[in-house]
Amino acid sequence: MRLETEDLFTEYWQSVYAAAYIVCRDRMDAEDVAQDTFVKYFMHNRQFESKEHIKAWLLRTAINRARDLTRSFYRKNKVPLEEYMSGAEKTGSVDQHFCRIDEQQQLTSAVMTLPEKYRIVVHLFYYEDHSCSEIAGMLHLSEANVRKRLCRARDMLKAKMMEEWEDD
Repeated sequence: MRLETEDLFTEYWQSVYAAAYIVCRDRMDAEDVAQDTFVKYFMHNRQFESKEHIKAWLLRTAINRARDLTRSFYRKNKVPLEEYMSGAEKTGSVDQHFCRIDEQQQLTSAVMTLPEKYRIVVHLFYYEDHSCSEIAGMLHLSEANVRKRLCRARDMLKAKMMEEWEDD
């Protein structure tokens, strides 16, 4: 099975972008990764079993590309122009792209503080509605490992949110 890239782009852009953003934590890098993912699909002449298989391949490709980007020399050594020009330190804030409601903003912020391996499974499970077995297949993990990561991520989020509530 092979679908038109334009149709896939329209249908899966948000999912691919979100998966890349979870890893990159940068809007511009996530856009680049998502674009690269669709270009790779266009250039790749592979046949897929189903539409779900194509989506899983797109998400897996985006996650891998985002990981490569975050490990790159460029990413580790880049400095925002404003910081370079002013010498001021960058204030870290979560991109407001996903959050409109204050509670969602706090939760998204807490999710973004999780280590990458937990952020990815949380995103795929809660935001993309994939099952543990589907995530295991996408990430080449055992299903038990995915469940364990979700459990640990929930525990970390619970502790983080309790800290914020106690600080208020």
